[in-house]
Amino acid sequence: MKIPIYQVDAFTSEVFSGNPAAVCILDSWIEDNLLQSIAAENNLSETAFLVRNDDGYDLRWFTPKTEVALCGHGTLASAFVLFACRDWPEEEIRFLTRKSGQLVVGKRNGLFEMDFPSRPARSRVLPPGLKEALGVAPVAILGSVEDLLVVLPFENFSPIFLRLSRLSVAAP
Repeated sequence: MKIPIYQVDAFTSEVFSGNPAAVCILDSWIEDNLLQSIAAENNLSETAFLVRNDDGYDLRWFTPKTEVALCGHGTLASAFVLFACRDWPEEEIRFLTRKSGQLVVGKRNGLFEMDFPSRPARSRVLPPGLKEALGVAPVAILGSVEDLLVVLPFENFSPIFLRLSRLSVAAP
């Protein structure tokens, strides 16, 4: 199986800067474990996978470790590949995602515009093990479905990164 892959530096016009993402264009969806293995091999913060549909493209994003619900630079990189390398004929590309609905990227006057859903942070309960992994009590914990923002007191602390990497931050 041959899969076209592009590496794009998003949010910049200079090489070796910005936020890199891989973009893989598939004829049809392949097994999730293979998508995950490809993303791990790419070893970038995100790899975007695209499959053509009737209105544009289905889009999914994988980190080297897991699938994520939303990725701005992966979406921008995907649109760039379609506009610049695949000669997308329209002014907008519609991406249908599994967890974030439809995302639209337009190209106007040589610039890209993205319209993304709002995901406001809300108060969250202290996840088990977080205080111990940080070595300090958080002042506040906020988050959305899969994001966590931890406000810490202004003091020195020594987090235990192995413990942090094992914590689940998904909202219940």
